[in-house]
Amino acid sequence: MQLNAHHLDSWVTETGYQLSGEAALAELEEAANHLDSDTDGWSLVAVPQGPAPKQAASFAMFSPKVTTRWDQNFLFIESNGLPAHNMMVGITAWQQQVPLPQKYSSDNAWRIPLHPVPAKEPQMVKGRFFGGAIAIAANGIPIFNPQNNRGEVSYEIGELDQWGGHCGRADDYHYHMAPLHLQKVLGQDKPVAHALDGYPIYGLTEPNGAVPKDLDALRGHSTPELGYHYHASEKYPYVIGGFHGEVTERDGQVDPQPRAQPVREASQPLRGAKITGFESTSASSYKLSYAVDNDQRAIAYKINPDATYTFDYDNGRDGKKQEIYTERKGGGKGQPSRPDGPPEKGSRERPRAGPPEKGARPTEFKERPDQPRSSSGTFLLTSHVMEDKSAMPTEFTGDGAGITPPLEWKGAPAGTQGYALLMDHTDPQGMMKWYWTLYDIPASAASLAKDDHQTGKMGTGFKGKIGYEPPHSKGPGAKTYVITLYALSAPLALNDPKLVNRETLLAAMKGKVLASSSLRVVHTSGGESGGGADRPPPRPDAAPPQNLKGVDAGSSGH
Repeated sequence: MQLNAHHLDSWVTETGYQLSGEAALAELEEAANHLDSDTDGWSLVAVPQGPAPKQAASFAMFSPKVTTRWDQNFLFIESNGLPAHNMMVGITAWQQQVPLPQKYSSDNAWRIPLHPVPAKEPQMVKGRFFGGAIAIAANGIPIFNPQNNRGEVSYEIGELDQWGGHCGRADDYHYHMAPLHLQKVLGQDKPVAHALDGYPIYGLTEPNGAVPKDLDALRGHSTPELGYHYHASEKYPYVIGGFHGEVTERDGQVDPQPRAQPVREASQPLRGAKITGFESTSASSYKLSYAVDNDQRAIAYKINPDATYTFDYDNGRDGKKQEIYTERKGGGKGQPSRPDGPPEKGSRERPRAGPPEKGARPTEFKERPDQPRSSSGTFLLTSHVMEDKSAMPTEFTGDGAGITPPLEWKGAPAGTQGYALLMDHTDPQGMMKWYWTLYDIPASAASLAKDDHQTGKMGTGFKGKIGYEPPHSKGPGAKTYVITLYALSAPLALNDPKLVNRETLLAAMKGKVLASSSLRVVHTSGGESGGGADRPPPRPDAAPPQNLKGVDAGSSGH
């Protein structure tokens, strides 16, 4: 390709390249063969130099749907965000999103370091990194935190399909667990994914079939053959427990990373829906089928040559409608690749410019929205003594009487047969602690009185004793505690309160949660008097101890 004056001026302005003589001009024109164009102008993309790095081997197995390029520091992975396997079938907690191709290419490609650097202090993903991907699968599909942005484990509440994935608010398909099914293509000797810190993620065994030994809390270890690497799991955390290598966290995600481009507003969760089928009816046409209370419904959609998107909604007994969408460019209402629940009223997810890489335009990144309080948008937990994200009055903490706070709720979904409650907190070491487990709350209840010991049954706190464990913040700074109420479709088979902890409660609720709502409260060591101050919760920036070997990474549920 021959560069014209406009292209030359644009590229020089963006890259800072200084021309000097005919040789430099010839070099620039040769580089133009590797320029990638888009609607915003021209940018220089990495050109593979020398033999492919070893990290490219897994991705090469999925060529041509996945392509790679590299420079001295990074491997860049490009794809359209759609896997070769089927999608969406089996989801029972549907957010009404559908798979659309994404432009994970050029300066919006995924990247992993070719020379990962161990972090001084590894960063756990539990309760963090909700805003984006933590790894990229060998088939070019991003892998997100196993927890959704409400802190629930997506797999354990029916949000994932048979392949461990679903779609985010930008209609972008991604996994929430390591795609072990890719080993049918890869074999067990290649990684199924690479974490964004650069370290590979293997399956359940070593390449030679041996069972991994001495895994740390990140689900990683070092061997003479492979150096440091991770292993996937069939239980939480399903992917990795955290990052062994250096990563930068910004706005709740690993930074930088690509962003997905939406074409329509995200919808509210559709309770009672189950996805029964998905098919590609042509190269650019798709159909998703689902049922709501035995009412068969479908969304048929296609990408038109003029870059518009036609969606035909068959809403069963509620009728049909057609919508035509135009892809939204740049800032404004563009949604990033996550979250899995609706943002709070008044909040907006906004892309923002990240630091530019050398020789490339800045990539757009997103700000993380506040965590939604209600999974349904109508079911809402409140308290007349404290607002969401406000200080917890001292009498409900370890600095005061240590009694349970009063709570009220409304908007429970139809079919609610009872409630359960959980109050938990991720400590500065990344470990989950729980302070209040309450179950068998009758469906007729709409509140809990202060120091209520009559409504429902109490399980244990994290210290193992039955009853309320009042927050008693250790160390400086404010700590955030999350009280979540779950509306349930059936009673829980829990008979012995001494055996009811956070994990057993979450496990018992699996498949029975109709809706949930959370109230986030803040406590500072030394006590806070009164509630109602609109204080934002602190970011969980503290890192875990350096010696993670043998530490139980824990298990999580909803």
